[in-house]
Amino acid sequence: MKEGIQLPTIVVVGDQSSGKSSVLESLAGINLPRGQGICTRVPLVMRLQHHPSLTSELFLEFNGKIVHTDEARVADAINVATDEIAGDGGHIKHSINSGCEKKGVPDLTMIDLPGITRVPVHGQPADIYEQIAGIIMEYIRPEESIILNVLSATVDFPTCESIRMSQQVDKTGERTLAVVTKSDKAPEGLLEKVTADDVNIGLGYVCVRNRIGDESYEDAREEEAKLFRNHPLLSRIGKSMVGIPVLAQKLTQIQATIIARCLPDIVRKINEKLNASISELNRMPKTLSSPAEVMTAFMGIVGSAKESLRKILIRGEFDEYLDDHHMHCTARFVEMLNRYSTELHNCPESDPRRNFLMEEINVLEESIGIELPNPSSHCLPEYSAEKS
Repeated sequence: MKEGIQLPTIVVVGDQSSGKSSVLESLAGINLPRGQGICTRVPLVMRLQHHPSLTSELFLEFNGKIVHTDEARVADAINVATDEIAGDGGHIKHSINSGCEKKGVPDLTMIDLPGITRVPVHGQPADIYEQIAGIIMEYIRPEESIILNVLSATVDFPTCESIRMSQQVDKTGERTLAVVTKSDKAPEGLLEKVTADDVNIGLGYVCVRNRIGDESYEDAREEEAKLFRNHPLLSRIGKSMVGIPVLAQKLTQIQATIIARCLPDIVRKINEKLNASISELNRMPKTLSSPAEVMTAFMGIVGSAKESLRKILIRGEFDEYLDDHHMHCTARFVEMLNRYSTELHNCPESDPRRNFLMEEINVLEESIGIELPNPSSHCLPEYSAEKS
């Protein structure tokens, strides 16, 4: 991304309090900041990687530094990094990169974006909605982005602001996957909502149960499995559409598919960047290690500048500036004369400059006879210069 090459990424969007953080916590198995207002105030890039070791490794990267942390302190570390980047006013600026190597997590790269809100609270700027909407559109607009739209089962899907935004950039829904949170809070009619698909979710729906209170992640998954297995309404939803494990598997497959599709184009862009960098490097002067080399390089630059000036001012050659019309002195001189002539002709009758123009014209007409019959007078200087 920093080098202008867009990589396939899962972008997590949702309205405020839709349960985004709970979904990401369940996928990563770590605690994220919680509280009133916007929990995610800056984009959080989460790179999850399965590691066979029982000891997990977590770190945050922001403002040019790397901070190592652990599962017990990662939420506080993210809060500290957020305050350093966004400050207390809630302004959204740069992102936080986080890495999590842990046993059992899916190999995924996800970007958690701030939840969409329209009403500023807790000292947030008046344009908080515009800030959030702008940053969401920036991340979901690229064709390489997979949109994970988090929807609460307690609301009507067509009214969700996150749905409206994703439809602006992905009308057919071919790169949008929806995860429905709080399924246990509003089970009535949920099956119909996810099968009717009134909002064009091309990659399908996955219904999940949010972790409650101090439940461990293992207990939360067991309770989720029981819910979708035994609930009279939720048990009717297909097993391929329920549970965090199903969501993790779908995201991994979708990410692998889009990476395979985009890989040739990514390699091409990398090679183009590499060749451009090599060409620029070759054009750069070699390292100067002594005063003599510095003087030699300086005299070369001066000599090159002198030659350019000689070509432009003496010989009238502009081959070094073919596309820069401002360097063509003759054209600029003609423009100046035309402008001067226009100004003189537009002078009022009472302006003494108008008499000056007519006097000059009369003098020129009287002088026409004082010239040689054959070569025109304006050619004589050129002829004399050639003879000398």
